[in-house]
Amino acid sequence: MDSSSAPFEKKELIRSEALRLGFDVCGFACADEVDTQARDTYRRWLDEGKQAQMDYLGNYLDLRDNPARLYPGARTVICVALNYYPARLQPRDNPQFAYYAYGLDYHEVMRDKLRQLAAFVTTLSGDPGRVCCDTAPLRERYWAVQAGLGFIGKNAQLIIPGKGSYFFLGELLTTLALPPDQPVTAHCGNCSLCREHCPTGALSQPGQVDARLCISCQTIENRGEIPPQVAAQMGNRVYGCDTCQQSCPWNQAATPSMHPEFAPSDEFLALDAARFEAMTPADFNRLFRHSAVRRAKYAGFMRNFAVWKKNRKR
Repeated sequence: MDSSSAPFEKKELIRSEALRLGFDVCGFACADEVDTQARDTYRRWLDEGKQAQMDYLGNYLDLRDNPARLYPGARTVICVALNYYPARLQPRDNPQFAYYAYGLDYHEVMRDKLRQLAAFVTTLSGDPGRVCCDTAPLRERYWAVQAGLGFIGKNAQLIIPGKGSYFFLGELLTTLALPPDQPVTAHCGNCSLCREHCPTGALSQPGQVDARLCISCQTIENRGEIPPQVAAQMGNRVYGCDTCQQSCPWNQAATPSMHPEFAPSDEFLALDAARFEAMTPADFNRLFRHSAVRRAKYAGFMRNFAVWKKNRKR
């Protein structure tokens, strides 16, 4: 392999392997420090308290700002995405879940695939790399943009042109120096449908979510009572919210996921009000043992259902 072409060939070998493993897209970015504007914007968001109950988002800022501190020697951030858009949806009268929670916990699925990709990259570099999936202090959407996967919409989601935003993100830090991909030039333009449709006004600042008002945050991360102004707008939701994505024109291109791990079970789709009413902690633990829904815990789950019942009476 010619030394001048080797980095490009390795990059395309890695991309091909990522697609073979089932990732829908794969891109590459130089593991430089996060730019000043992104750092300052994130700190202002924290200072304004828009992280709500998610105080952990203010931890390890030095690592969030520099991948080489998270993984010493990192030269490249390999970014991947997995489509989770479901082929089958819940009946509309049932208490509603965000689409991402329909199937298996994405952390388990993404980590498994990333570890397989890391094993392949190791054969090219001798470096085990660092797998990251949501829980590591790494700015996932920022790096996905740098790697050319997509752009950040006014709903703060990563939007992949021609595919939409129903994607899980993952990263692999490696000491391999690989040519970066170019960021995309697409954008939201004059469209603000996500902001107009957000039930609580959580998108008052384009490209940022005020988690204090976000139904997803309050139904999943909040361990106390849901703020009345949020609870009143939850409608038929009991776990998460997809309104900003459902209203986004880019998601007209969304296609059902081909990953069986994210397909909902018949038992999940049958979760109507009667089944919620009868659900015990044991039922919850069994049904959601390998689901992201565990994050809300049984108490939070039933609290959300109580709000659902109240909203049905309005």
